[in-house]
Amino acid sequence: MISFPNAKINLGLNIVERRPDGYHNIETVFYPVPLTDILEIVPTTGEPSLACYGNAVDCPVEKNLVMRAYLMMQERFDLPPVAMHLYKHIPDGAGLGGGSSDAAHVLLMLNKMFDLQQPDSELATMAARLGADCAFFIYNRPMMATGIGDVLSPIDVTLNGKTLLLVKPPVGVDTRTAYSRVVPHAPATSLERTVHLPVAAWDGLLVNDFEASVFAALPQLWLIKAQLMDVGAQYAAMSGSGSTVFGIFDNDKLAGQAADIFTDCATFVLSL
Repeated sequence: MISFPNAKINLGLNIVERRPDGYHNIETVFYPVPLTDILEIVPTTGEPSLACYGNAVDCPVEKNLVMRAYLMMQERFDLPPVAMHLYKHIPDGAGLGGGSSDAAHVLLMLNKMFDLQQPDSELATMAARLGADCAFFIYNRPMMATGIGDVLSPIDVTLNGKTLLLVKPPVGVDTRTAYSRVVPHAPATSLERTVHLPVAAWDGLLVNDFEASVFAALPQLWLIKAQLMDVGAQYAAMSGSGSTVFGIFDNDKLAGQAADIFTDCATFVLSL
């Protein structure tokens, strides 16, 4: 069985408060985008295995979220061994949720392969144990996320007809470090109301609270955001804790022309 785990972007990200357990309560809208990895799972007679291709994965197999997702399902449902092949195309350390998506798709695929008949709600509960944004990829539609990113509710937001330009510079951002540099606060505007405004009205209202501290440490990210707006993006922001910055354009031509500016970055033009 083959699937294509996709990335996400964050439309706004408010870091509301630090929790007693050390995590942070947030508000964000997760939005799925068509940049994908490739994941194949096949039965095997040997030990469970994971082989990775494409972008380098700097993680031991036993700690990879894909293997951890399989082992979770194997323990609960006594599954037979499988061989998993993962082709990584979504950049790591990018704020795009690639690893979380891979893990969630393992749960979805195993559920189907072995006819486990688990509802999405149960798979999402399991996914949340692997990572705060893993549960989103079980549903894979625009979702308002609160709590640590694991309390999800559908939201009627669409970017259909727009073109997304993702710009990933050759630097990464450690999520734990990014959180340590943010001062939580109540948002000045309602994220849920703002995302229902026209995209061109989002600038200055729809904010990512990570940007201030991450841009201070990596000023090239601020420059990318400014350049995206200068060349015609209706809205630009960093996704998650970075380091990807995205711009939303009216059409493929404008986004493609903008991509040519970022010669030292990985760029992805995605029709939505």
